[in-house]
Amino acid sequence: MRIIFQTKHMNCRQVVRPFHLFYINSNFEERIMAQRAHTLQSLKKPNLPKLSKNHLLNMAAPTQSLVFTVRRSKPELIPPAQPTPHEFKQLSDIDDQESFRFQAPVIQFYRHDPSMQGRDPVKVIREALAQTLVFYYPFAGRLREGPGRKLVVECTSEGVVFIEADADVTLEQFGDALRPPFPCLEELLFDLPGSGGVLHCPLLLIQVTRLKCGAFIFALRLNHTMSDAAGLVQFMTAVGEMARGARSPSVLPVWQRHFLNARDPTCLTCTHREYDEVIDTKGTGTITPLEDMACRSFFFGRTELSAIRRFVPLHLSQSTTFEVIMACLWRCRTIALQFDRNEEVRMMSIVSARGKFNPPLPSGYYGNVFAYPAAVTTAGKLCENTNLGYALELVRKAKREVNEEYMRSVADLMVIRGRPFLTVVGSFLVSDVTRAGFGKVDFGWGKPAYGGPAECVVRSIPRTGSFYIPCKNSKGEEGIAVGVCLPAPAMEIFVKELDFFLKNMPESGKKSTFNTSKL
Repeated sequence: MRIIFQTKHMNCRQVVRPFHLFYINSNFEERIMAQRAHTLQSLKKPNLPKLSKNHLLNMAAPTQSLVFTVRRSKPELIPPAQPTPHEFKQLSDIDDQESFRFQAPVIQFYRHDPSMQGRDPVKVIREALAQTLVFYYPFAGRLREGPGRKLVVECTSEGVVFIEADADVTLEQFGDALRPPFPCLEELLFDLPGSGGVLHCPLLLIQVTRLKCGAFIFALRLNHTMSDAAGLVQFMTAVGEMARGARSPSVLPVWQRHFLNARDPTCLTCTHREYDEVIDTKGTGTITPLEDMACRSFFFGRTELSAIRRFVPLHLSQSTTFEVIMACLWRCRTIALQFDRNEEVRMMSIVSARGKFNPPLPSGYYGNVFAYPAAVTTAGKLCENTNLGYALELVRKAKREVNEEYMRSVADLMVIRGRPFLTVVGSFLVSDVTRAGFGKVDFGWGKPAYGGPAECVVRSIPRTGSFYIPCKNSKGEEGIAVGVCLPAPAMEIFVKELDFFLKNMPESGKKSTFNTSKL
């Protein structure tokens, strides 16, 4: 195995940003307060508390500062355990999108298991990884660019980056409510210099960190052009099966990326507002560095959802939890960013199309199979509606558009327009990973205490992209966490707007149905 980095010792401390108070202009405040008054009257609940103009609820205070030391061994390249073919494999035209050319981080926290006493998770996972790469050998290769910037994997068997580490911290010290953002993530998933590019770089980087309590953390970084969440979980599940003694994965991988290539001749049969070319006149589409943003993770349990559902019209009462929360956050976010009334705003949700093909895609297919259908309206229309009906109808309609024909049309669009980047001007994108299966990956130590995205926002577009993650709060209540990243002044307004929905709680004793997303 080839050594590619030196040992590093690191003390890390989570930095808690100061809280900045921001005063919004009086006209904007008066308009919003008038909308709230009208909404409260329509709810016909005279005992509801009045909302003070200066009221601000910090629903997602940063976690306490956590200090620990991480000691990393020399990173190494793990090749397949057996010889594999040297060949070139093209990605599909769905994989080969400009919007997918980034590294996606995932993190899994595993508790100490007394029955695994004497077994080293680093050794177990390292060996299982090499065995799994025999079946998933494209992951051990490198991406190259062909004519027209078409991506292809050269299966070189060079291997994936593997990092062994130890941290003098316990799982308990991370707190009861495990969800991103996590302290010292950069030390639990080390960004090895020279490894973070798209071309000619390792397609996977994995770090396994032992904790002093016997627990461990499995962190991974994936080149997103290779797989979506479902495909990555399929690979991780295979590693888990091999770690537990299997000789081959229960679901064998299928490449066959030609299934999702553009047609010949190409034909745009659907409207794809998610790829609109929008002129950014105010800098709202600027990719603001994550360090310059206020980022918070908001928890939605049964109580919070009940409060928000009070603003849902009766004819939309069967809307899923995902749809209701997204409609609410879209409206709050639009108000917070103070768009002009006539400016277009977009709500994009990632919708899997794996079950929408006829004949079906092979069960072992691990490429990208999702779309970003966009609900589009003006900021004025979205925010003038005092209940969530208008936003909900737009979100539901956009989701329903995704089918096999829609995916074929997206693939054709990529070829016709040269892989346009996702529209970020005025956009809010949320990826629902509640059904991806990260929480079921078992390396022999049982299911993770937390498994899923390592960050609460999509780092490549932090101002635009967020994750919708299953989690528990500090009381052990199950719910959903959604990360939001905004400029600090806008975050102040966002919190106030969301607080308005959450403060209008239903009468005590009433319970609502907690629907999981059906994406």
